[in-house]
Order: sequence, then C-alpha cells, then structure tokens
Amino acid sequence: MDSNVVLETAGLGKRFGERWAVRDLNLVVRKGEVFGFLGPNGAGKSTTIRMILSLVRPSTGEVNLFGKPLRKSRSEVLARVGGMVERPDFYLYLSARRNLEIISALQGDRSRGDLDTVLDIVGLLPRAGDRVKTYSHGMKQRLGIAQALLGFPDFLVLDEPTSGLDPQGIKEVRDLIRGLSVDRGMTIFLSSHLLHEIEQTATSMAIINNGNLVVQGPVTELLSKGEAAVRLEAWPAPEAEALVRNFPLVTGVRRNGDLIEFAIQRESTGSLNRALVEAGIEVRALVPRRSLEEYFLAITAGASEQGAPRTRRPLLRRVFTASRTGDAGTH
Repeated sequence: MDSNVVLETAGLGKRFGERWAVRDLNLVVRKGEVFGFLGPNGAGKSTTIRMILSLVRPSTGEVNLFGKPLRKSRSEVLARVGGMVERPDFYLYLSARRNLEIISALQGDRSRGDLDTVLDIVGLLPRAGDRVKTYSHGMKQRLGIAQALLGFPDFLVLDEPTSGLDPQGIKEVRDLIRGLSVDRGMTIFLSSHLLHEIEQTATSMAIINNGNLVVQGPVTELLSKGEAAVRLEAWPAPEAEALVRNFPLVTGVRRNGDLIEFAIQRESTGSLNRALVEAGIEVRALVPRRSLEEYFLAITAGASEQGAPRTRRPLLRRVFTASRTGDAGTH
C-alpha cells in the first residue's frame, strides 16, 4: 500500500436485516488531506464512520488504517486516531479540564501540559476551569474536538462538528480545522451536511448516496468538470447578450443591466471570451463557477433518502476508549 494512504476501505459494507446501509464502499484518504465526506440524510455516512472507528463491525469488506487491516491491528492503529461521533458528551458539573483528565486517565497518563495545549488549540484555555454546564453549544463542540485531540493523533475523524452552531461558531470550527491541517499536518476526515463549509475547508471529498459511492476526488478537480454557472459583465450588454444566446451549449441566459448570467460547459468559456472580443465587445469580467451545492444536487438528483436504522446516542467517550485501550467491543 502507498505509504501516503492513511485510510483505505475495500468493498466495505454494512447490512441491517435485509437492507444495506453501506455497500461496496471504496474510499482512499491520503496523508495531509482534509477529506470531506458528503451524502444526503440516511446515505450511510455515520455508519461508515462507525465502521472506520471500529464501533460497528462491517458485514463485508475491510478497513485499512496506516497500511494495516483494522480487524487485525485494532489497538495499534486506533492509537493514532481521534474521533468525535455525533454530539460530544461530558460531565456537566465538572470543569473542562477535569473532563479531559478523566478521559486521559482512560487512555493512559497525559501531562497537564498536554491538556492545556489541546484546550489552547481550541480556544478554551481561559475557561478551562469553568464547569461545562456554563458552556455554550459552540464551546461544547470545541471541547469535543479538544477531547479528540488528546494524544495528538495522526488521523482525526469528525462527524458533523458544526452541527447546531451559529455562523460565528461555524467559522471558529472551520478555522480550527484548517489550522490543524496546515499548522499541525493532521489528516482530517470531515463529515458534514453543510456543503459551503466543505467547499471552503476540504481538499478532497467523496459523496455517497443510498450507501453507494457516487464520486471521489480533489474538490477543485471535481468542481471544474461539467457545466458551470457564468457571470459576464460586458459592454455593450445587448450585443453581448445576443452573442451569448447564439453561442453553442449555452443555456439559461438572463441579463440585468450590464450583467449577464448563463450556464455553459467550462471548456467552452475560453472560446466564448474570444468570440466576444473578436466581435468588438468589451469584456469586463467573465467568471465561471460551479458551487459544491450545485454539483452535489446534480449528482444526487432523484435519489431516495433511505437510511440505515440509527440509534442517536453519544459515542464520543467510547471512541476514545476503543482507540487507546482496545477495550470496547465491536457489534
């Protein structure tokens, strides 16, 4: 296996009764990536994450971490993994630092300096001595990430880390994830339903639907394919609009003053720009763009949102117990 591959799943599947929640899933996450994991509700994202963290036993296939099979090297490889699955769960009557001390004790001794370091990374060190019950929802989410960072893992798995946050909280978590990737070189597996956040944060991504892999690859490469929405500012606008309407493979043309919006195959934008200039039209701006939301909706259009049976319960503490001690069993 390539030494740069942190996570690889081969034919991974999970069946609940007669229905497959995940089927024949082949993912590859490389060192240093922020890997966005997307899919409609019930697509199999959380089931996949549970299998990656050895909280659920696969029905088929295999999970490999750091080049080793999870089922044979569970304790060894999970010692290098941190994770936050669904909502963080803490002793609300204890301080943030005391909560982390308890988790550290379950994972093996950690120095107080390590605890303060992870609290500082997530911006909670000034409030480390306060009871968690006084924390806002966003602060609890960041404390959950701090818990996942104990031991400074090489691979961080975050399931909906911005769930329920306001715009400021989302930005704080986004900046935190970027910092962990850029400044500390962590590989991050990020599941989220906020497409705009994935677009701004992830370097690679995969989209699953009905438990099946739809597409996988670098974010910029995937968004550069196919049809793009274009904003054209040109003068004289009426002549530019007429040329655009008659140009091959252009659809959805509309004009508002000097601004013309339409859809076109990305590879044709250069030819269109040249045609405008040769016609004596002043092109002030021609900006092709395809958002992740547009791409996501296009490739999942018409799919049913059937999901696996799910038990909504806090799994954070169990992830860390499993990853450090190997005591938690699969099921």
